[in-house]
Amino acid sequence: MHAKDIRMEVLNSVDKSKDSFLDCVLRGVFTVPGDGVIDYHTVMQALADKQYQGWVVVEAEQDPAGADPYEYACIGYVALKQAALAAGYTIVA
Repeated sequence: MHAKDIRMEVLNSVDKSKDSFLDCVLRGVFTVPGDGVIDYHTVMQALADKQYQGWVVVEAEQDPAGADPYEYACIGYVALKQAALAAGYTIVA
C-alpha cells in the first residue's frame, strides 16, 4: 500500500477548470500521512480486518524546497506506525 495524505485547504483552492495535477502538486496538495486529513487509524484497521500482510510505503509528491524530504518521511512513518500498532500489527523493520 502506498500511503499519502492530502491537504484539504489546498484541494479546496484548486480551480479544476485550469489547474493541472502538477500545479496542485507544486502548491502542496499532497503530503505524508499524519500531515493531512486522511484518518489512517481507520485505514489500518480496515487493512487488519482483511488480514493484509504486505508493504506499507510512505509517499508524497511534494516540493523538497518547501517540505524537507527526511523530516516529512519521519512524520509519515510515525503516523503510519502508530496507526498500524493500534490496529494490532507488529512492525518488522
